[in-house]
Amino acid sequence: MIVTRLDRVLADRKVTAKELSERIGISQVNLSRLKTGKINAVRFSTLEAICRALDCQPGDLLEYIPDDELSERLGLADE
Repeated sequence: MIVTRLDRVLADRKVTAKELSERIGISQVNLSRLKTGKINAVRFSTLEAICRALDCQPGDLLEYIPDDELSERLGLADE
């Protein structure tokens, strides 16, 4: 599963989601969907705009977690 780390990057840069949505020209709703992973795709142009606005790399925003590690990473694994 691909998870987004946009919240972390926003916090590191001290930028609000509202500010970012205004800078890159997408709605706050669509940015929220991206932040929460409730999307199936992201345009390269959107990813590029986010990276430009936040001075980051795509790898700072996205992370691959294998499905078998997902519950452990989220703290849901049986002990």
